[in-house]
Amino acid sequence: MSIQPKAKYVEAESSEQATHDYLVAHPDFFEHHATLLSTLHLPHATGGAVSLVERQISVLRQKELKLEKKLRDLIEIARANDLLAAKIHELAMQLLASPNLTSTIAALEEGMRSGFGADQAVLVLFGDPDDFDDIDAGRFLHVIKRDANELTPFKTFLSSPTARCGQIRDAQREFLFHDDASEIGSAALIPLAKGAEIGFLAIGSNDTDRFHPGMSTDFLTRLGDLLAGALQRY
Repeated sequence: MSIQPKAKYVEAESSEQATHDYLVAHPDFFEHHATLLSTLHLPHATGGAVSLVERQISVLRQKELKLEKKLRDLIEIARANDLLAAKIHELAMQLLASPNLTSTIAALEEGMRSGFGADQAVLVLFGDPDDFDDIDAGRFLHVIKRDANELTPFKTFLSSPTARCGQIRDAQREFLFHDDASEIGSAALIPLAKGAEIGFLAIGSNDTDRFHPGMSTDFLTRLGDLLAGALQRY
């Protein structure tokens, strides 16, 4: 006696699925049965009822709002990319006009501070510090031998061909930003030349969300290629 209600439930469920499958396979069904469409009503959140057409219009409006938001987001991203491309172009012109390594590093530091709005930026070049005694770039320039123990925390990054974005390790922050390390919420590490052959650029931000692992690194990679080309002239 207890099996019969369950059988009826299974039968009803199967019938609903069959109806669903039929309507999916025949999306023009209601075009040929307009009178049936006008008699259908769906429950409304307020407890009343709306026609199927009204419900469809409501769904379409919601989809339209989502598409409009997506379009606005894409436009905003495109504008940001255009602005970034213009900044990289301006920096490239400044680097091309620099006649020596000292002015090239100075142009890069100015570009990071004013053009890209970096809270902190450090250029790490691999080499003998004594060879750069004549360059006074303050804390922006850090010359170090590639096999120095201080670079151990960067071992994984230095073996990667792409830029890294996000929160960095304490040892990395302290090496790069010294007294300002505690203020850095996120950072971008950009290799210069293939395998960071000549060094890397670190851009630090006080905003923890400014650089994150999910962001595109295309422009950062291009920036690294640009800087490597400018620096390798010397």
